[in-house]
Amino acid sequence: MCGICGELRLDGQAGKLAVVERMLPKLAHRGPDFEGTWQVGPMALGHRRLAIIDLSERANQPLVDEKLGLVLVFNGAIYNYRELRADLIKDGYEFFTEGDSEVIIKAYHKWGERCPEFLHGMFAFGI
Repeated sequence: MCGICGELRLDGQAGKLAVVERMLPKLAHRGPDFEGTWQVGPMALGHRRLAIIDLSERANQPLVDEKLGLVLVFNGAIYNYRELRADLIKDGYEFFTEGDSEVIIKAYHKWGERCPEFLHGMFAFGI
């Protein structure tokens, strides 16, 4: 399974990528396929990817959805992602990947903090 890490600063300072970059080597065994970081304002996120569903680079994380203004790091599997994806497409959402990670972004946009109620699987994520 993938590895996720991050820093959220509550003291008004910017999140530090250097802190996240020190965490990522400890997660290397969890995700040999890609390493990514992202930082804006007080938040810095890191991800080590084990590619399983969508093997393309489009699904690398942190996964950024520019249109919705959301960023995701995710570990786990959403078993009902195909059904959720189909429902979200009917609601007008457009997808740029084929995996379960992007379904979480759209679900969060639609249902907010209630989105885990709709996700069947085992998972942890930061958004």
